[in-house]
Amino acid sequence: MKKTLLFILFCISQSFYSQADCSTALAVCGNSSITYSPTGIGLVNESLGGCLITGEHNSIWYKLTIATSGTLTFDLVPTNSDADYDWAIYGPNAVCGSLGSPIRCNAATVIGVGASTGLDMTSTIISAAGGSTTPYCQYMDVVAGQTYYLYIDNWVGAGGSTTAPFSLTWGGTATLASPFTNPALQPNPFVPPGIPAANPNDPREILICTSPALFDFSTLTAGILNGNPNFTISYHTSQNDALSGTSPITAPLVVNTTTTYYYSIHYQDPANPNNALNSCRQIGAFKFKLGNITANDVTIYACNNNKKGQGIFNLVGANVFTGSNVTITYYPTLANLNAGTGQIANPSQYLSAEGTVYAHVQTTDGCSDNAVITLLFYPEVVVNDATLRACTFDFNLKTASFDLTNAVVTAQSGITKKYYPSLTDATNGTNIISNFTTYISPNAVVYVKVIDGNGCYGIAKINLEVIPPVYSQTLKDKTICIEDRTTLDAGAGFDGYEWSTGATTQIISDVGVGTYWVRLKTGDCIAQQSVKVHSSEQPVITSVDISNTTVTVNVNGGTAPYQYSMDAIAWQNSNVFTNVKRGDHKIYVKDAYDCEPIEIGIVVPNLVNVITPNGDGINDIIDYSALANKQNLIFNVFDRYGNKIFQADKMNNYKWDGTAGNKKVPTGNYWYSVSWNENDKKGTLIKYSGWVLVKNRE
Repeated sequence: MKKTLLFILFCISQSFYSQADCSTALAVCGNSSITYSPTGIGLVNESLGGCLITGEHNSIWYKLTIATSGTLTFDLVPTNSDADYDWAIYGPNAVCGSLGSPIRCNAATVIGVGASTGLDMTSTIISAAGGSTTPYCQYMDVVAGQTYYLYIDNWVGAGGSTTAPFSLTWGGTATLASPFTNPALQPNPFVPPGIPAANPNDPREILICTSPALFDFSTLTAGILNGNPNFTISYHTSQNDALSGTSPITAPLVVNTTTTYYYSIHYQDPANPNNALNSCRQIGAFKFKLGNITANDVTIYACNNNKKGQGIFNLVGANVFTGSNVTITYYPTLANLNAGTGQIANPSQYLSAEGTVYAHVQTTDGCSDNAVITLLFYPEVVVNDATLRACTFDFNLKTASFDLTNAVVTAQSGITKKYYPSLTDATNGTNIISNFTTYISPNAVVYVKVIDGNGCYGIAKINLEVIPPVYSQTLKDKTICIEDRTTLDAGAGFDGYEWSTGATTQIISDVGVGTYWVRLKTGDCIAQQSVKVHSSEQPVITSVDISNTTVTVNVNGGTAPYQYSMDAIAWQNSNVFTNVKRGDHKIYVKDAYDCEPIEIGIVVPNLVNVITPNGDGINDIIDYSALANKQNLIFNVFDRYGNKIFQADKMNNYKWDGTAGNKKVPTGNYWYSVSWNENDKKGTLIKYSGWVLVKNRE
């Protein structure tokens, strides 16, 4: 507040002739210092009285109102020691035109020695005439509510005195009234208009958009008053008018940036229009400064992602103005901007094709400019669809492992790739494929988002093809004799071979019965194919039927046709051998594979066609006890009606003496059969049949 009052009273000190009269005395509001250089007198050459008998010379009048009781002093100090200042105080409550004698008066300045004068607490005189050497008078005891007039005159005469400004500083315990120091009257600080100038001693500056410009000064009032009641403001083109409140600006005025303008604040007591405080004024100077702005036309970019034809542009990021304290609004057309319609609601996420929009930049002072924002797409992220082929490793599920990074979908550098299972996921950035170097899949499609350094992207499709295994159509299972060897041929046309035997050729030889595999390479894929070399099934002689000298061989298994032999040299297709001699024989059989023949031993028993069981020891019995070492030996005798009448076994030592039920059978022909299992691995069944004539004597 003290600085404000200093400024106030400094402005007050720059008075003009109208303040050089008692009736138009400047109000001293508060105890702040005053600096002034009086020149000439006012309209009235007052009758001064007291120590001042020569009249006014270069004078100024001040009016003081006491706010608080106490002692009052002041120092009046010229800036030049050759200045001769006289002064007088009238009151209390004196009236201009009839002031009476001053209560304090001093005309005793010593030129060239000490030009200072005033009231102090040590002097005991109340008046000092010219030529006196006592420049200070005794202080005054003052009471709140009293008013006084202070007359100051810079006398210039033959004694060599000169004109010079003075400073006036108040002291003592009393205070001078001021509405600007009373918080009950001024609860808020006044706010000077504009902004500080580059030189703080220069007037503050109010920005205008053009110069000259028509300006309404009343728009400043509310901001300056800052809510303080009972204060009014007027505006003036001179400091003198501002101090006196004369010639106010009452209508918008064309202003420029070279003239200094003034505002004048004064208190208006609503209850007492004659209150001395009403004459207190606080003034301030200001100028206008050209505050027009220039908006920048700019070009901004957005991504035309996946060739949609639209991008999201950040208009807020467009550098259309480099300063601050501005409001920027955006419009799709210049017509919208001029009409103030269709403002873009979300400029930081503006969806648009390439084109132009318009920015309106406005300062808090109302200055504005427009800028054109050109909307362009970043260079397109060029992608192409690709196909990846991988060898299956799961023949049942028909899947393969794909390294998606091997798909060549762009030739651009400085890009990032992300992989997704669907186009929707790629667009939205959801369900990203994390195992993109070992992606397990059947035949399918995935998508790759290719992102460049600007954050733009293109989406390409990757076709995944599972390469099925390629097998040999030549290589087949084989059947050979177990003792034989063979060759296996994997067939031509493969890029490589690897056999379970270690061979790397198309054909392997000298292969026996067993299971083998071969790895067949086609391109980068390898298919493993198994092949078996089976041993042929050996035929089995299931039974041999012997009838007299005819031998019939019954065979099962193996692969027909069979061949038969009794010496393994001469072979026949028939299974019947005739005129076989009595005794032991070998029978050989082989099937179509011509493997080692199987063989069995047989016995063609002696043929007995007549027995005469008369006890003479000659042809009394049929005896097959020689076959008792055979397995399951059975010897049965049948009559001509096919009825079994006798069975020889171990109990009767496989012999028949022509009896049945211990009775001799009638003379006649009888049939008999002998069967057994040979003592070979198969237990081959041998059947021998014949007839016999039994001659019994009765």
